[in-house]
Amino acid sequence: MSRDNLKKNSYKNQPTDDGKFGNYGGMFVAETLMPLIIDVSNSYKRLKNEVSFRKKLQYYQEHYIGRPSPLYFAKRITEYCGGAKIYFKRDELNHTGAHKINNVIGQALLAKEMGKSKIIAETGAGQHGVATATVCALFNMNCEVFMGEEDIERQKPNVERMQLLGARIIPVSSGTGTLKDAMNEALRHWVSNAKTHFYIIGTVAGPHPYPMMVRDFQSVIGEEAKKQIIEAEKTLPDKLIACIGGGSNAMGLFYPFLDDKVDIIGVEAGGQGIPTGKHAASLTGGKPGILHGNKTYLLQNDDGQIIDAYSISAGLDYPGIGPEHSWLNDIGRINYKTCTDKQALEAFYLCSQLEGIIPALEPAHALHITMEEAKKMRPEEIIIMNMCGRGDKDLSAVLPKLKKMGKL
Repeated sequence: MSRDNLKKNSYKNQPTDDGKFGNYGGMFVAETLMPLIIDVSNSYKRLKNEVSFRKKLQYYQEHYIGRPSPLYFAKRITEYCGGAKIYFKRDELNHTGAHKINNVIGQALLAKEMGKSKIIAETGAGQHGVATATVCALFNMNCEVFMGEEDIERQKPNVERMQLLGARIIPVSSGTGTLKDAMNEALRHWVSNAKTHFYIIGTVAGPHPYPMMVRDFQSVIGEEAKKQIIEAEKTLPDKLIACIGGGSNAMGLFYPFLDDKVDIIGVEAGGQGIPTGKHAASLTGGKPGILHGNKTYLLQNDDGQIIDAYSISAGLDYPGIGPEHSWLNDIGRINYKTCTDKQALEAFYLCSQLEGIIPALEPAHALHITMEEAKKMRPEEIIIMNMCGRGDKDLSAVLPKLKKMGKL
């Protein structure tokens, strides 16, 4: 289908009833899980437009998460770049310090409506785990969080927060002990406990309806940003930019703008550089395959075996990407670029020094590309970047590297 025909039908009309975004997505799960997945899908379809459910969600968005998050004009970074105006959508100011809680509140309310009180989650950087543990404490739910041993080491502050909130942390030592392996173990655990547990997936990946459902709950980011930029500038932005791991913060910002004349850039983790093979850029360096219940772009070898992803950022360290991103990449609606570890560290430092905002390593990747794009644009043009997380969790990993770089 051509882009012209797609525009007539809207870029926002995906997925199909069976969870397909073009050739991607779907439900590739164990037979024992299929009835539960269908139950989750049917329950979400029934509840998502129900007035009482929407009111509950809006109540917690406003009074618990602290929405709407501000849209902030980053004046000093804009002056530093000497080009387009740069705005941050400041989801790092949400309760728990990232965008993750937007989705977790929604899924937890769905779980309660389905009569589930035991929650499973996976986490990499720990922000999804913290958000899940937080909401489970709020709603009096049992919480088990699967986390790779490597990530437990590099994200100790978030591990301690989860424990304080009452979550049980289940270390995962298989593979590289990172996000992919945590998700593998969480899915295995769910298969064994399908009747009693609800799995809150933290990104726009997994079997249908999760990619759609997580996108819908995160779309509050873009819906707010659209209203806020029109109020501030009386026009839509020229560009949107967000980092991509699985891609939930990005889809949250991008989705409400898909049918508008706005350029969109997703930023993958380039690690030590694409030629080195040490990266987490699934669209740039991968090819289609099946993982974690859906068909999407994956890092894999010629035999179809998954290649371990690498990134300085635990939240981007995943060998796949959400299936909607794969579809939007193939049809050319979104342009996907990469940012290396070193470039992200430079942006991390600059943002802290120039704006007094310590970003998480994840949005620091997006910030590097934002600054590069701004330099090529006119002063009257506008970029919105999703500042999707704060950097407290990353300081122990980042500060020694900045010292080596001569920054501190």
